[in-house]
Parts: sequence; C-alpha cells; structure tokens
Amino acid sequence: MEENHSVEMISNISIKDLIYTVRGKQVMLDSDVARFFNYQTKDLNRNVKNNIERFPEYYCFQLTEEEYKSLRCKNFTLNKGRGKHRKYMPFVFTEHGITMLAGLLKSETAVNASIKIVNSFIEMRKFINTNGQLFYEINNIKYKLSEHDKNFDKIFNELQKSKKEEFKEKIFYEGQIYDAYSLIIKIIQMAQSKITIIDTYIDQSILEMLTKKKKNVEVVLLTSSNCPITKLDIEKFNKQYPTLKLAKTNKFHDRFIVIDNSQIFHCGASLKDAGKKCFAINKMEDINFLKNIVK
Repeated sequence: MEENHSVEMISNISIKDLIYTVRGKQVMLDSDVARFFNYQTKDLNRNVKNNIERFPEYYCFQLTEEEYKSLRCKNFTLNKGRGKHRKYMPFVFTEHGITMLAGLLKSETAVNASIKIVNSFIEMRKFINTNGQLFYEINNIKYKLSEHDKNFDKIFNELQKSKKEEFKEKIFYEGQIYDAYSLIIKIIQMAQSKITIIDTYIDQSILEMLTKKKKNVEVVLLTSSNCPITKLDIEKFNKQYPTLKLAKTNKFHDRFIVIDNSQIFHCGASLKDAGKKCFAINKMEDINFLKNIVK
C-alpha cells in the first residue's frame, strides 16, 4: 500500500551510501527500499512474502541478528537510531530483487526509483572491479601491518620480560671464565655516574674491563697496598676513559662492585680470577651495608 507522504528526491550518491555488502553480495535494506518506493516497510515485505517464489536468496534474504549488529557497528547512519527497535530482523534486496519488486508493485514511483537504484548498483560494481587491485593491495598492507603489530608485541613482551627478570645471583663453575667476564661487564655497563670496585687483588685486567663502562662514569678502586697498578697506568687510563681514582685500604676481605651508590654486588672471587674456580656473584639488598660502603 502506498503512503500519502511525498516522495523524497533520490540522488545516486545517497543511494550508494545505503548499499552494503552482506554474504559477499551488494544489498539494500528493506526499510530504505520502502522509503524510495514510497511504501511502508511492513507492506513491502508483505508483498514479498505473498510472492516468495519470485524472490530466491540471491534476490532477497533476511539478515541474522549478528549480521545486523555488524552493519550497525560499521555504518554511522544505522547507529543513529534508525531501525534500532525493529521487532524482526530486516530483509535485504540485491539489484535483481529490487527490479523484481518494482515489477510486482507496478507503481510508477517504484519503477522510477528502482531504475536509479539499479544504476547505482551497477556503478558501484564497476568501481569495485576497476579498483579491485587497489583494494587487494590495501588489504594486503593492512594484513602486513597487523602481522608487524603482532611481532612488535612479541618483541615488546620479551623485552619487558627480560626487564622484569632482574639479576639477583649467579654461580659460575670452574672454566666459565668468559661467562663470568661477560656478567661483570654487564654490571659495569649498568652504571650511569659512578662505579666503586673493592678488590684486594686488582690488576691490569680490571682496567681492561673498565674500558667497557659508559662515557664519563667515575671509577673508584679500593684495593690493597701491594696493588700492581701504577700512577702512570692511571694517568694513561684517564686520558682516554676518565675518570679513575685509586685508594688503598685494608678494611675489606670480600670483593664488591657498587653501582651509582645504589646497587651493590658481592663477588666470591677476585675479579681478575673470575671463572678460574667455582664462585658466585649476587646482588645484596642490605641498604644499611650499602650506606657504610659508600661513605
């Protein structure tokens, strides 16, 4: 049954905005078709149901609740409340279904509207065919970006995991000389401003390790009076890797590495002998002891 209200002017652009892709087909909602045909939606669908043999699935089909929700999420106009409180899921029509419907209703308005609608379907199909390669490339780029995001998340999670797995203690067995050396270098490279090394048996090998420190990090060596490092060694070192200071003390038996006056590591062997025999390096948590060390 036709409504008494005046027919809205239809433009190709407005029609194209109302054509959606569902189940791989270009379709239009029954409510939009009814509006253009100047019919009420329920009357339009009643005509379809009364002549259902003329409307196979590739002409007309009813949306599932999931399909309709998906359309509402993707299309702003549907989200503005249009069709929000429908009692039944809408039917959608392909261009074949719209042509069949216009012939069935035998309304001049419906026929004229169907011609414009079908022309819009054809124009959109031509556009998609012409730009098919472009759409393929865009989708391919989206896929690659998605994969890059996944890989980035994996790398980020691994980095965060490594960050959380803070060094606490490590035991080295006889012969693990390089492994022990590598850990000591990592500890040295943690320093941002100052390194204090307490070791009775410091020699030239310790200076070699300290060349790996960050630039402008100050180094203080506390060692015994019979240390083989000379003033000339210190002068030469400071010209290239400033700044190194050496002091003599007999107050310590064990070996320690203090980083930025905030972290302290206890070494069970002299740094120059690390890995020659079984020993351990562990991070100490006694803040009071750290304060006494760095006085």
